[in-house]
Amino acid sequence: MKIWVDADACPVVIKEILFRAAERTQTPTILIANHYLKVPPSKMISFVQVSTGFDVADNEIVKRAAPKDLVITADIPLAAEVVEKGCLALNPRGELYTLSNIRQRLNMRDFMDTLRASGIETGGAPPISQSDRQAFANNLDKLLARK
Repeated sequence: MKIWVDADACPVVIKEILFRAAERTQTPTILIANHYLKVPPSKMISFVQVSTGFDVADNEIVKRAAPKDLVITADIPLAAEVVEKGCLALNPRGELYTLSNIRQRLNMRDFMDTLRASGIETGGAPPISQSDRQAFANNLDKLLARK
């Protein structure tokens, strides 16, 4: 198993949890982003910078991820693609995307996009809370224990 991180929008605190887990479990962890990111020196942690552009980082993750790999992303369409490919997908708040829940998430995302496009203010996601961090760390540990 490898961990692929949609790193452009991944919160720093979540990256730090991932870095510690990669070292502790000796799991290769690859961050993909279209801007430079500093990662700790480690044989287990690497960074791939892709060109800027719409979904360039997402497409790179889809191309490289293999079944049973874990993808960390809050991007619902990316999660849907990798789940259908046989990967695991975990969002930074600790929610595991599965074949049984990803369609519902996509439908809700599309509905919210439609509301925003019609001028309705929907607000954004709240900041990552301590309980979100804990849920992420707990679910990450469970998934890595299965590898």
